Amino acid sequence: MNLRNNVKIYRVRLDINQQQLGTLVEVSRQTISLIERGDYNPSITLALKLAKVFDCKVEDLFYLEGEDNEKD
Repeated sequence: MNLRNNVKIYRVRLDINQQQLGTLVEVSRQTISLIERGDYNPSITLALKLAKVFDCKVEDLFYLEGEDNEKD
């Protein structure tokens, strides 16, 4: 099973760009891009920071491929 995410969906809803999100969670724009593309799995700390910014649960942002909680 692969880890998938809804980070881009939440970021667009918040109307911020990757650079702004990176600043909020103290990582680079490139790291946000890698996460959104599924090329990088964030640490638990970073996942929690992202969830806090988006005011959601970590499970709303990240899920295992094939689970029924996909937001696509």
